[in-house]
Amino acid sequence: MQPLEEGWQYRWGDSPLSADGTPQWILEEDSDQWQAIAFPSNPPDRRGREHAWFRVTLPEGEWFAPVLYIYSVDIIVQAWFQGELLYQYGTFDDQGRGRFEGWPWHQIPLPENYEGETLYFRVFSNYTDIGLWGEVAILDYSDLVLHIVSGSTKSLVIAVVSALIALLALIFGLLQRGQKSFFSIALFALATAVMLVAESQASLLIGYTPLLWDYLAAGSYYLIPVALALLLQQWLSELRPVLAGWIWKLHLAFAIVALALSLMGPVDLSSTFPVFDGLLLVSLLLLAVSAGRRFRRLYREQQILLVTFTLFSGFLIADMAVAHGFLPWARVPVSWGALAFSLAVISISVWHYGKTQKALQELTVRLEQKVAERTERAEALAQREVARSRLLALESSKSQKLAGVIASIQDCFTLDQAFDMLLAAIPALYLPMDGCFYRRTTAGHYERVLSWGHISDQVFPMMLEGDVSDLKPTTMPVSHQSLPEQLCFFLRVEPDQTGNRPSGVLLLSRPELPEALVEYGTARIVAWVFQSIEKMGITLSGLVLREQLQRFSYEDGLTGLKNRRHFDEFFRHEREVSLRTGSPLSILMIDIDHFKSFNDDFGHQAGDEALKMVGDMLGQYFRGSDTVCRYGGEEFAVLMPGAPLEEARLRAEALRNAIEKTLMSHEGQALGTLTISAGIACWPESCSDFDGLFREADKALYRAKNTGRNRVVAASS
Repeated sequence: MQPLEEGWQYRWGDSPLSADGTPQWILEEDSDQWQAIAFPSNPPDRRGREHAWFRVTLPEGEWFAPVLYIYSVDIIVQAWFQGELLYQYGTFDDQGRGRFEGWPWHQIPLPENYEGETLYFRVFSNYTDIGLWGEVAILDYSDLVLHIVSGSTKSLVIAVVSALIALLALIFGLLQRGQKSFFSIALFALATAVMLVAESQASLLIGYTPLLWDYLAAGSYYLIPVALALLLQQWLSELRPVLAGWIWKLHLAFAIVALALSLMGPVDLSSTFPVFDGLLLVSLLLLAVSAGRRFRRLYREQQILLVTFTLFSGFLIADMAVAHGFLPWARVPVSWGALAFSLAVISISVWHYGKTQKALQELTVRLEQKVAERTERAEALAQREVARSRLLALESSKSQKLAGVIASIQDCFTLDQAFDMLLAAIPALYLPMDGCFYRRTTAGHYERVLSWGHISDQVFPMMLEGDVSDLKPTTMPVSHQSLPEQLCFFLRVEPDQTGNRPSGVLLLSRPELPEALVEYGTARIVAWVFQSIEKMGITLSGLVLREQLQRFSYEDGLTGLKNRRHFDEFFRHEREVSLRTGSPLSILMIDIDHFKSFNDDFGHQAGDEALKMVGDMLGQYFRGSDTVCRYGGEEFAVLMPGAPLEEARLRAEALRNAIEKTLMSHEGQALGTLTISAGIACWPESCSDFDGLFREADKALYRAKNTGRNRVVAASS
């Protein structure tokens, strides 16, 4: 990883745009308006400004597939490189503003020969902070995934432990009906677990829905003071803590109102965090002062509870200070504070309630041991990854071949194409070791699709039955004495719909090396094979995700219809079919009448409902073989292969009549009815060439609009 910690400059405001939409500031040779800044976040003298630009000269580095990694951005960003838009997160309107769309981490692929070039960042933020946040560094794409996973391991492990604590507390709460504190413990532990998972960077590897994860993080974060105040109210009941009762009710009301307003749209989710943080800070201080005044009168277990509460509160306050720029960026161990508080409450509960609670205490001890073991395993994994990167230098020839294979996989369009290329390259990667590769079939078996060297069917069978649970995968570290005759590696491709089963299995014979190189060479070769399989799995997983994103890019998010991109591509295909077969091809251009006035009178939400209603009715009145899309704004288009002009006109007329009779309403308010105008053109009836088909349909729509609207007009031949 190569951190970008020097050479940053900033400039307040937003750049004017050239005629082609390029910001003029990135085209200037030099300007004294740029000011130096240690890190591209929260420049001085903001005074309510919402636009800022940052730039940095990219340093030299040696990477296979370099990406720029950014921990987070407040709140939407564009990256410009050599006059071209390289990356964008969020939507900028004509004024350069936009809505909050989540706080994900960002990876920006860097082009070749990026060294020494200037990278510009255009940032808009109506939040308390503005700019890039956390870490900014250059590294290889494959190493980025490992960095994200290793950085999230502790939080995820503690989240699992917290979830188990929540489950146990809920069970004991159901068994001990009179002990309400168990339900408060369950609420705190569950909120903590959800918050840790949602705020961890690895959550985006589970599913790339940043705004959904931020809603989960906000909801769980806002419920933590509710659970804390409830616990203090129940554990210090003999002191009559009235303040705690008011605090949990106030925070519960805030959580409901803030999330509801964010979901309905009047406010951004991001704007609720500063208000909550201020409220939480005051609440924590009031609770600490109220309980601290009575500290000497408390029992020992109550004092322990307050100490862990104070520790957790300190971590929360430190995390808030980092989030709002009062402290320099660092990873605050809030998860450890939450775990300490949860364990303290559980331990005290166990001590209070006899044998049943004693069993819970023993389980807590075991959970602590599991946390330590998992943390130790995670640290060992990180150390092994560092060792593998060093071993790559020793295996230069193999590594160069592997880099070529990875690059070829990234150029593939489908997973099957990538596997075909991979199978052709595998023998050269792993020779002189004999071996074979198995791929999972649709029936769930593993079929041998490739073999090399001197192998036998007894050692390397043609088919692996079942779920390969009988196979023992080779793990690190290894020694030559403990190494079996047959090495096994699982190739996992995510996201996979078959659970934890690998997509492929690589079986290799144990390497035969000279005596002097046995121990060192065996460990080195096995480590390299292990790493290569990991890199292939990560790259194939990226290809699967890319296939999914490609599929999603053809759909309009509001109406669920196909979008203009799909329509244009499908039109080119159907044009060739019609030219080859001579069958007619009709196009309908449909526009909602007076839609701007409808939006002005009833609001954009009502307008969205109108668009969805028209979209639904379009699906009902056209054939399954027709392509219906939202062409832009309030305009829709329909492509009808094989349909003559009269058939298209009759269907359009039926649709127009149905929409005219449909009463619109929104949130209980009657909005009247809508009408549509439609223009129809058909090849070859309306025009003799396809290039004029859209033009004729548009002309027909124009005539429909100019002759009174609410009508269907067909293009004349």
